[in-house]
Amino acid sequence: MIKRALLPAGIIIGGFGLAAIIIATGPELKQLPPPSNAPLVRTWQAQPQSVQLSSFTHGEVAPRTESELVPEVSGRVIEMSDSLVSGGFFRMGDMLLKVDPLDYEVALEQSRAALASTESELVNASKAYQRQLDLAEKQSTSESQRDDALNRMQLAQANLREARARVSRAERDLARTSIEAPFDGRVRSEQVDVGQFVTRGAPIASLYSTDIAEVRLPLPDEELAFLQLPLNGATIAGTSAPRAILRARFAGGDHQWESTIVRTEGELDPQTRMINVIARVEAPYETSGERPPLAIGLFVEAEILGRKIDNVYVIPRSALQANDQVYVINEQNRLEFRDVGILRVLGEEVYLTTGLAPGETVCLTTLSNAVQGMEVLPVTPAGATAP
Repeated sequence: MIKRALLPAGIIIGGFGLAAIIIATGPELKQLPPPSNAPLVRTWQAQPQSVQLSSFTHGEVAPRTESELVPEVSGRVIEMSDSLVSGGFFRMGDMLLKVDPLDYEVALEQSRAALASTESELVNASKAYQRQLDLAEKQSTSESQRDDALNRMQLAQANLREARARVSRAERDLARTSIEAPFDGRVRSEQVDVGQFVTRGAPIASLYSTDIAEVRLPLPDEELAFLQLPLNGATIAGTSAPRAILRARFAGGDHQWESTIVRTEGELDPQTRMINVIARVEAPYETSGERPPLAIGLFVEAEILGRKIDNVYVIPRSALQANDQVYVINEQNRLEFRDVGILRVLGEEVYLTTGLAPGETVCLTTLSNAVQGMEVLPVTPAGATAP
């Protein structure tokens, strides 16, 4: 009976002993820390740089000088230049059109004949007056006769001045029968042909100059803070004139032209709240390599180069958080909220002047529940977790 009672107790004691031996001789278990709940974030290394600010706008190329070709005399057209057609080029002083000069040659001869007649009358009147003066010394003439002689001489002098003026006008009219180009330019349109009768003062063609082209570029008023431009409409001269690069797609290719900003219009458009600046291109029709001429009427995009600023941080726009702050990641991989000075926001880039130091790590990921000191897990551009 005793053996039967001790058997279960021995089995239990042996089981505990066997368990103790297994635990004592088994592998040691290492306690692992719980997995981190820190979010993965993209980062950017802050490095200052020198940047040249620029503003982007667009406009249409226009000539600096444009005028209507107007004859100063009436008559029938007897000759026309081959350049006086739509799109034709001409040089200053070229003969563009000639009116029949016959009537004006006749008028000139008539005025010259009248001049010769008045010159003869003045000579006779002067001699008669001199005779009256001689007789007056001898008391052989009356005062009224002397006054009449003086009056005839003065009248002859006035007629002579009028005759000379008529000759001058006739010479001018004759010269104006040949219409010359007032500048180097191009014909926009024309409404005249040989044999047509033209009237003095009626436009017959539209011309524009080709020595200089201008582009009217509208800018928001806040963009003027980045450009060195006078706001009073004064003309900018010399090396102080800002450069502007004009770009357009023309003749199947992308091209660009150099220009300079020469003035502002000095007032805001009341509807668009824009201010217009004028870019000037010298010799727009001169070609260089495969670059075509800057044709009048071409629509161009313009980049106006502005001020140069040092120690600027150009960060991606995704790094700018709420309240104009950025999240800086310290050495313990914790967030620090940093207020920054924003110079400008351009496209997907933000220009900062204050708030960052060289080499600091900036968080690019938007965190909706971020708090000061929050732990994050930075990820390098290659995808590996930063140490």
